[in-house]
Amino acid sequence: MRAPRRAARPLRRLAGEGAARQPEPRGHAIFRIIAHITAIFGLILSGAMLVPALVDIADANRDWVVFVGSGTVTAAICSLIAAATSGERFRPTPRLGFLLVTSIWTSASFIGALPFYFASIDLGFAAAWFESMSGLTTTGATVITGLDALPRGLLMWRSLLSFLGGIGIVGMALLILPSLRVGGLALFQLESSDRSGKLLPRVNQLAAGITAIYAGMTFVCAILYYALGMSLFDAVNHAMSTLATGGFSTHDASLGFFRSGPILMVATIFMLLGALPFVLYVRLFLPRRFQRWRDPQVPLFLGITSVLILVLAALRMGLNGVPAGEALLSSTFNLVSVITTTGFAAGDYTLWSNAAIGVFFLAMFIGGCAGSTSGGVKVNRILILYQLVRADFERVIRPHSVRRLKYGHEYISQEVLQGVTIFIFLFFLSLLLGTTALSICGVDLLTAFSASLTAIGNVGPGFGPVVGPAGNFSSLPAPALAILSFLMLMGRLEIVTVLVLFSPGFWRD
Repeated sequence: MRAPRRAARPLRRLAGEGAARQPEPRGHAIFRIIAHITAIFGLILSGAMLVPALVDIADANRDWVVFVGSGTVTAAICSLIAAATSGERFRPTPRLGFLLVTSIWTSASFIGALPFYFASIDLGFAAAWFESMSGLTTTGATVITGLDALPRGLLMWRSLLSFLGGIGIVGMALLILPSLRVGGLALFQLESSDRSGKLLPRVNQLAAGITAIYAGMTFVCAILYYALGMSLFDAVNHAMSTLATGGFSTHDASLGFFRSGPILMVATIFMLLGALPFVLYVRLFLPRRFQRWRDPQVPLFLGITSVLILVLAALRMGLNGVPAGEALLSSTFNLVSVITTTGFAAGDYTLWSNAAIGVFFLAMFIGGCAGSTSGGVKVNRILILYQLVRADFERVIRPHSVRRLKYGHEYISQEVLQGVTIFIFLFFLSLLLGTTALSICGVDLLTAFSASLTAIGNVGPGFGPVVGPAGNFSSLPAPALAILSFLMLMGRLEIVTVLVLFSPGFWRD
């Protein structure tokens, strides 16, 4: 008797109990499904435009017409598409997942760019798309100058894009990436939790729990900002951007505008919370299950962050003569901002010393934890790659030894090792090609490399006078902004998700 085939459990949950009985989508059916779901996300964005519209109405700013008009047209088009493509029955597949994720993020960035393009700030479409993509991917790079005088509706729209992008990243990681294996590891360990007892009865309950925690933590962050002296508007905007590790501010000087140590401390705490796996917070409410769950990337991330902070503080005291308290506070805030890929600034840290720049350069590569809102290479991949290198060294010393690699309590499969290796290779290849493409556009080499790294790592500020923490991306030409927008999309969607669409074999039926 043939053994029954094991189904891909996370994928089946996406479509509900009857998903396994539905036919696999083919041909035009795939595009109908993608158009339908993408249109639904477009409706969500069009509804979100009402928030900045109300802010502009309260301020008697004429840009409210832009938000209402953009939202109305978007809602009308998306409603027609959703109605015309409804009723398609399907079973999710990896190919459908790749197309769906890329389609949602690309279309959302174009919809989000409409208010920037039609508003009174006079942005070209490449710059407007860059700003929108930066928000949705929680990169935090900007082409807009004079934030202190910018209409409050546009400031709210930037923060809303960052907020929605943050929870969208976590939702994508939860529902799609583990099944597609593009993250190298099942980010929320759904399969392992199935063997030891489900975390929650259904994935949609887990997603609802994470969404509630995300919104609740953002609310608490806003209350703390307000209590420490921010205006209500500034507190809400910065809170939405902090937990999302987005880094958008309402002031050109970023959080340095407030000149407040307690505000920087609150920002540091919530940036760290945003860089940890969000499933961790759900498990905090389930004590027994929390005791059985250990994710090695969490202590490693916190350990790396602590060591880099101490090194940076020592450099500040030794090379810059800064008092210990000030050195520790500034080093902690700026290092956490970079390693969590948030991008807030409280001064130009590139002026500290060349040694300090080296520490920040290393932090830009590392990033936060898998299953968080942060970008970068991610600590789980670094841990797996380290174990792979260590095992290879042992094999060289003891050729006949056999050692199975483990991630926490789980053995690492060959598939996961291959995924991590491919991601690291593609990350550096994309960085090289992005730097070359920007140089061809007339950007100097330092700016080209720094901008490419900060875009694909979703960090925000880079190095140098142009794109550094005291600079701005507005001086870059339109083709360079388009390239950086694509790099931000690649970095946020784990690179493979986007690049696989350019493979001819992907489109063969």
